[in-house]
Parts: sequence; C-alpha cells; structure tokens
Amino acid sequence: MILDKEILAGLIEGSPYPIYLILGEELRVALANAATLKAWGKDASVIGKRFLEALPEIDGQPFEALLRQVMRTGEAYYAVNDRADLMIDGQLKTFYYTFSYQPVKDADHQVIGVVCYATDVTQLVESASNISRMGLEAVENNERLAAINEALAASNEELATTNEELTESTRLLELSEGRFRSLIQQAPFAICVIRANDLVVTELNDRYLELVGKERTQLDGKPIWDGVPEAAEVYAPVMEKVFQSGEAFFAKEAELTLIRNGLAEQVFVDFVYEPVSDLSGNVSAVMVVGIDVSEKVRTRHAVEEVEERIRLAVEAAEIGTYDLNYKTGELVGSARFDEIFGLGNGVNRETIIDHYHPDDVHLSVLAHEEARKTGRIFYEARYIPKGLPLKWLRFQAKVYFDANGNRLRTLGTVMDITVYKALQQQKDDFISIASHELKTPLTTLKASLQLLVRMRENPNTVLFPKVIDQASRSMDKITELVDDLLNVSKINQGHVGLKKNWFNLSDMLEKCCIHVRESGSHELILEGDKSLMVYADEHRIDQVVVNLVNNAVKYAPDSREIFLGIKSLGEMVKVSVRDNGPGIPADKLPHLFDRYFRADERGTQVSGLGLGLFICADIVQRHGGEIGVESEPGQGSNFYFTLPLGEKEE
Repeated sequence: MILDKEILAGLIEGSPYPIYLILGEELRVALANAATLKAWGKDASVIGKRFLEALPEIDGQPFEALLRQVMRTGEAYYAVNDRADLMIDGQLKTFYYTFSYQPVKDADHQVIGVVCYATDVTQLVESASNISRMGLEAVENNERLAAINEALAASNEELATTNEELTESTRLLELSEGRFRSLIQQAPFAICVIRANDLVVTELNDRYLELVGKERTQLDGKPIWDGVPEAAEVYAPVMEKVFQSGEAFFAKEAELTLIRNGLAEQVFVDFVYEPVSDLSGNVSAVMVVGIDVSEKVRTRHAVEEVEERIRLAVEAAEIGTYDLNYKTGELVGSARFDEIFGLGNGVNRETIIDHYHPDDVHLSVLAHEEARKTGRIFYEARYIPKGLPLKWLRFQAKVYFDANGNRLRTLGTVMDITVYKALQQQKDDFISIASHELKTPLTTLKASLQLLVRMRENPNTVLFPKVIDQASRSMDKITELVDDLLNVSKINQGHVGLKKNWFNLSDMLEKCCIHVRESGSHELILEGDKSLMVYADEHRIDQVVVNLVNNAVKYAPDSREIFLGIKSLGEMVKVSVRDNGPGIPADKLPHLFDRYFRADERGTQVSGLGLGLFICADIVQRHGGEIGVESEPGQGSNFYFTLPLGEKEE
C-alpha cells in the first residue's frame, strides 16, 4: 500500500497544473504540488497550515466559503475564468483560473476533504479582453468612417479633407485588423474564427492547428466541418444553436476523438463558442477558443485509478486502515478497522491496547519506539474483544516526521490473522503427530531388521517367524500412514479420479476388511438389502468402508460386533457401519470429518494422522453422496454414507 501512495504522490507532483488537497474542518493544506506552490508564490512550508494561514491575502475572497460548501454538500464546484488576488514577491497581483473543487470521501462515503484541479487562464482572459478592446476600436473606426461618408455627401467643399480622414480611418481599420490577427496568432491557446453564413474559417492560429492535428491548407478558407469532420456530428448542432441564439457555449473537459496527423486520438478540451455580432446586432461569426487539458485529465484519472486500486485491494484483503495523530492523539479508522476491534467509532489508542493480551501490551510501545529509527511499524499481537474469542492482529504502518525529526502522524493497516495463526498451529500440530506416528513403526521395523541381520547366519526357528510378522505389521502401518498422506495430496491437487462400474454392494462388503475378519477380534455382521447394485468406484467405496470399520475397531475395542448395513432410499442407497462402543461426545461430532481432527486429541489411546474420515468424506462427495455420523456417549456410533444407485441413461 505504501508503494501505491508513493506512485500517487509522484503523479500529482509531476503534473504541470496546480493540484492541491484540503483536509478536515480546519481546511488544512494536506498536499500541494510544485505547480501549486509556484502559482501561490509560496514554498512547501505552507503544507499542513490552514488554508487562510497559508494564503492570508485571499481573506475576503470567496474561496474559503466555496471549500466549506463542497465539504458540507459533497457536491463538486466548477469555476471558469475566476479571479484570484495573490501575494507574489511582496506584491498583490491578479490572476484568473479555471478550476474545480472535487469532494474527497473516505470508505464510508463521508466527505473528509477537497481536491482542487486548476488551470491558469490569466493570459486567456487578458487576451480576450484585448480582443474585445480591439473589436470596440474597430466599431469606433467604422462609426468614424460612416460619419466621414455623411460629411462627404453633405459638402463637396470638404471633399479633400474628408478624403484625408477616410484614408486615415481606413489605415486605422487595417491597423486594428492587423493587431487583431496578430493577437490571435500570438495567443497561447487555440483560436479559430468561423463565418456565420457559410461556416468558412476566416482566422485561426497555430495552436488551433496543433489542437486538431491539421495543416493550415486543410482549414484556412475552408468550411470548418470539411476540415474537422470527426467532430461535426456532436458539435455542428451546438454551433448552429450559438448562431441562432447569440448565446455562448462553454465546454469543460469535453472528450473528443480527433484525427491528428492521420491517427485517431482521444483528447480532452476546455473550449467556448463565443458569438461575434456586427453593428446591427446580428451574429456574424463564432470565435472558438480552446485549451487542450488532456494531460491534466489523464493525470487526474490516473490518480483516481490508483485510489480505486488501493481501495479494492484493501477491501479484498479485508484490511483495516487508520491514521494516528501523535500530537492530538486522534485516531481515525476505516469501517473495517472499527469492525475488527468492535469498539465503535472514535475509539482511542489506549482503549484498544487495554484489550490486548497481558503478555502483548508492551508490543505497541516497542514498535512505536523502534519506528523513531526506522520509520516503519510492524508487530503482531493478541486482542481480546469483550465477550468474544481472542484474535490475532497484524499491524503495519509508516511514520511521518516534521523537519525537526518529531513524529507527526502514522498511516497504517491492521489485519485479522486469526485464521492464519490457527492454520500455522494446525500445521505444527500435524507435523508433530506425523513424526510421532511414524516414529513408532519405524523404530519397531528397524529393531526387527537388526534382529534378522543377526540371525542371518544362524536363524532361530522359534523367533524368526515372530520377527518377520512384527516387521510386516510395522511396514503395513507405515504404508497406511503414507497412503493417507498421498490421498490428501491428491485431493488438494484435484487428482482423485473415479473409475465407476456396476457392482453388488453386498458382495463388496462381504469381501472387505479381511484383516479384521482374520484377526478374530471382531465379528462383521451384514444387514439389509443384499441385492442392491450401484454404479460407483468399487475400490474407493471399499476404502471408505475399511476406514469406517478400522475406526470402529480402534475406538470401540470392546464392541465385538460391528454391523454393516445396506438400505435403499429411492434413488439413493445408504451404507452404515455401527458399533456398540463408548460413543462420541456431542462437541466433537461437527469436526469428525475435518482434516487432521482426531477424536482422541491426546493421542494416547489410538494412532493415526486424523486424515481417514476427511478422505472418506471427499470420496463420498465426489460420488454425489453425503457422509455423516449418529452417536451418543455410551450408546455406540453409527457412521453412514449415501450413494446414487446409478447414472440415468440418456
């Protein structure tokens, strides 16, 4: 998250247009790029100050009230060619800006600040004023010319004088028109003048040609929509309305697709269609004045995109964010932050630490002290919400300092890692169990092999069969443990395939569990419908039954009889394995089919990795069936699973 903020800061700082961020009810300057500081005539020391404290000369100007309006209503404010008087190098100077105030909202959609995007249009306004003045001069010269013509008609005696005045007026008119054309050519923004009756371009400057990506020969003296046909569909009706109504049309960040130098480009333009009237008040032309603001718009879009990515990443990771002010102690957290701690809005740091596990209370202080040197905070602590289970939390943050090295604030994240810690503990427990379970048969197998090596030359006919039998049992146990691990690995990788065929359930149950039948310790009794056929993977179903019978032998050693049941349930069949053992406590029943769960948690009575029932559940579910258990302490246990009788023929 820190990297993303640095990218965001780089985008804003590199913008050639003034961009600044105002936060909080005090309207503090939280961010101002180089273009803003240059426009204000200030240095970076204004960052962190209140708006009027940073710019005292704007007191009495409307900007503070506009900022508070946006903060209050949450609605953006736009201004075109707005005046601002700023103190530059000790002198109060007048500037004009086209700008927008955009509300900045937190994750709860509450307005916490205002971001300003501005464009200095001082030259544009001054040039427009000069153009207007030149137009007035032209009108005055025309009026003078009309007066001279009247005088010429009224008196032949003054013909010579009138001719001289007419010549002078013509010269002044030509001079005015020349100055007007020169002003258009030298303007720092795009200008194009379009005649009303035929929409022919009469004047345009190089900036306009750059804006539309055309050669002068393509536009000068030609109908405007012949030169820029790609914009005609949208803006030809708009221009026609300006001719008819005599009212100007303003466009802010208008998105256009222009054919520039033969290639289609998407651009954003601020422009105005300004009607130009003759002496009779009729609109004789439209003056188009435009500024390419594509870079500013793309920069803002990039900033917004980065903000959105950060927001989505934070939400997807279920991360809480917070801002801690070291001076005031104020702690502002996101909705997820409040949800994690469960203490409501406005909670302070001390209250949170009071809920830490007693052994972890000191961790926050140590982390903040370490951050004085590193600027980073990272620690994990146990948090105990009132009346709720303990949580593991992970804190990561960056500390910001002032010019003197004093801590100002911390921006950070908090994540609930309780599940991660539980999985970590589960992994450690499993490794311990697996090591313990493998150690016993390996030790026995090793001892048996050592005895066999000693008896190689002179085998003891009495002891030899016993050693072989012991080694075989140890090898079977190791094989069983390894098979469980391999089956779980296949399940995790999705490699457990089913080879289905039709078979008789009764025959399969009669043949399974040979090892139990031969041992003579338990009797397997088959009950139910012995004629049922199912379409399933016989080997996998045999594996399920063997596992359930083995569990009955392990956990109910005194229940000599184990009942295998088959029952038809319409389109399903139910297979059960029932014993008369001690039963299973109710609190353990929901977890029996979880990975690594063992009913005998101490591992003192039975061995195993806690994977058998998990594997059984996966096999049954892959067949489209369900697995479950019914048990009460002292009443024995009944494990069962269901299977579809067979696939429907198409």
